[in-house]
Amino acid sequence: MERLQGHAPTNETNDHGRRPTTDTALELLVHGVGGTTPQEMLNDPRTVRITGDDTAAVFRRADDVEAEKKAADRPEEHRAEPVPEAYVWCNLTSGNGSRALWLLLLPFMVVNLAHWMRPTVSDNRRRTVRLYGLLVRLAALTLTVLLVAAACEVALDLAAWQCAGTRACAEEHSWLGFLSPAVSDDSWWSQPGRRLALASLVPAALTGLLWYLSHRTWSAYESQQPMPREREPEEEGSRAGLGRPGFWYGRRLVARLRVAHTAAGLLTVAAAVGTAAARHDRDTGGPAALEALGRILEATFVVGAVVVLWVVCRRGRSEHRVDRHLDAALVRLLPAGSVALLVLALLYAGWSRPGWRSDHRLSGDAVFGAIALLECLLVIALGVVAHVLHRAHPDPRAAMRGLAGPAVAMLACALGGVMSGGVAQRVADWLDGTGGTIEGPPVLLTWQASVIPPLLLVLLGLAGWLARRTVLLRRAETTAVEHAYRSEPKDFVRTRRIAGTRAMASLTDRAPRIIGVTSVVTLLLGALAVVGAMATGETPARAAHGTYAVVRGAAETAQALGSWLIGVGFILFVTWGRRAYKDQTARRTIGILWDVGTFWPRAAHPFAPPCYAERAVPDLTWRIAGWTRATGGRLVLSGHSQGSVLAAAAAWQLKPSVRRRVALLTYGSPLERLYGRWFPAHFGPAALSSLHREVDCWRNLYRATDPIGGPVRLPGDCGPQVDREALEDPLAYGRTEEHPLPAPILGHSDYQADPAFAQEREKLLARLRPDVPVPRPCGEPEEPRQARPEPTPT
Repeated sequence: MERLQGHAPTNETNDHGRRPTTDTALELLVHGVGGTTPQEMLNDPRTVRITGDDTAAVFRRADDVEAEKKAADRPEEHRAEPVPEAYVWCNLTSGNGSRALWLLLLPFMVVNLAHWMRPTVSDNRRRTVRLYGLLVRLAALTLTVLLVAAACEVALDLAAWQCAGTRACAEEHSWLGFLSPAVSDDSWWSQPGRRLALASLVPAALTGLLWYLSHRTWSAYESQQPMPREREPEEEGSRAGLGRPGFWYGRRLVARLRVAHTAAGLLTVAAAVGTAAARHDRDTGGPAALEALGRILEATFVVGAVVVLWVVCRRGRSEHRVDRHLDAALVRLLPAGSVALLVLALLYAGWSRPGWRSDHRLSGDAVFGAIALLECLLVIALGVVAHVLHRAHPDPRAAMRGLAGPAVAMLACALGGVMSGGVAQRVADWLDGTGGTIEGPPVLLTWQASVIPPLLLVLLGLAGWLARRTVLLRRAETTAVEHAYRSEPKDFVRTRRIAGTRAMASLTDRAPRIIGVTSVVTLLLGALAVVGAMATGETPARAAHGTYAVVRGAAETAQALGSWLIGVGFILFVTWGRRAYKDQTARRTIGILWDVGTFWPRAAHPFAPPCYAERAVPDLTWRIAGWTRATGGRLVLSGHSQGSVLAAAAAWQLKPSVRRRVALLTYGSPLERLYGRWFPAHFGPAALSSLHREVDCWRNLYRATDPIGGPVRLPGDCGPQVDREALEDPLAYGRTEEHPLPAPILGHSDYQADPAFAQEREKLLARLRPDVPVPRPCGEPEEPRQARPEPTPT
């Protein structure tokens, strides 16, 4: 692959002050999930990078680098095919080994998705929309506190407090010997307060790591400048969310949320250390000065928490304009104040208290119980708000009747609980083994682990339901395949394979029911765990003593199996992350998850993986606008899979005058099947219909065997204008002269191999003219073209 920087067409005018024009057509290809190479996209081993960097770039074939110049110099040599360009963005999600660290941020990514899943609304519901966003941001804040609290549980409670305070455990782990009063003969570090102060460096370092990752990606992604432009008259009253000038520029909000979540993490660490020492001073009647200082510190923790909540609640996203303002004082002072408070708490806890001994557990049950209860309440409130929004503007295609956001937020909270509980349970087993020398993690974490087996039983039931549905669908598809290929010789194995692929592809449409049932069961089991832990104060096995034998056996089995499952899950998680760090193939597999989950800006959680679209969408808009302005040529924006979502987002960001010069070709597209159903506020029928009206023309290709792509399903007369009938897959049922070997079932891949792709691209190019008419409403007849006969309306 060669590099030729700075060769992209510029916006310069010719000697007469007019833009140059050319009959050259450009096809800008945007790949989908999983990534690819420019050589594969352009079907040529010799490619040249004409603009971009090692992260994302535009490539051409080496023979096409001077295509515009050649067309201008020799206009008599007409080129029938468009010049293909490939925009390669896969390194935005699966680049270097540090991407493996993003696995730690999975709950944050999921809760950030919940923000964008709100139902479609009208202008008179702005306050309700703000309330929806506020509830999601608060749920995201609880996840940060939960993660840091789990780190405090491991480092402070299990290691420094319980294990170092017990002779048998400290002797088993010699690296803790200098912290143990029995092993080190009451050394300086052996006092409980000093042990906690030293151990607090672990969760503080974790908080610092999260801040660093967020700040680094913020500088690389959120700092990408959108293309400056003046508002045109046609844009007055435009409501397309993804077309707003500041939609892909969330620099200010992410900076505010980052300092708020960093302060929340540091305050959690400071409170874990400071409140333990303050409680000891109050209970034992220590020096009055220390007791007073402890009360002042606790009051300061409350004030700090109020400030954090104010920062999170005060401001949401500003999309209607490019907000380049940064709250510089807040960004500097809030983290600095939190660090100062943490240092004061460490100094206070490290003050000499000779009679202080560590026994039992730290107060982790109350903390984790409060977090879990608050998360349940926030999810329920979010569900009420989402239901109100959906009832005000019903969308029959919206996933779970508008409740997708609350359901996904519940799963994010559950995922955070499983990860935090898994770490605590695994470390406790490692420190204690089977010796029973320490009390272990808080009771609530044991209860939460114990509800995992019942949840798995529900998931197995759902898997059985899906299997049954697949069998029924395959029978129905078998009949459909036999009818479609009724003129071909019968091949039962071939028919069964095609029908099975179609049936499996249709399971994607069952995802809302799976997510809905899982989230409801998770909410109920989580509430049961909180109530059980608070009511009994004991583990499920101990709480079941004295009950019926069946209840006791079920409780003991659930606790043992849950502890084992959560430990195995933690090991698999670490192994997967380690493999992703070292192996590019595994990292690319994980990158598929990020391709789908990190399309949206960080509107709820600043520690979520960065939004790659904040780099990709400006890249595409700059390229499209620059090329059309410089050449006056025709451009087809061609997107496959997730690339079609980027293509649509880029088209929305163009000026109307440029957008009307662009044709859109999507294939294997999840625009309606996934994004339209799960994110109806931005990809619902109204938004997609407006996109169809505003671009010059749009065609969409899909297959019945594709599990991701599907029809756009625009309402009214728009639908047939955009969606072509489902493509045949395979291209040939049996062996033919054109296909002497068995044709593969392509499913989601290789749409360009179908002759229909070239046909639709040719029709789109034929429609594009310099004298493009004003966009027309759906169903209105097209204006006749002067240059060439009009092809089939598209």
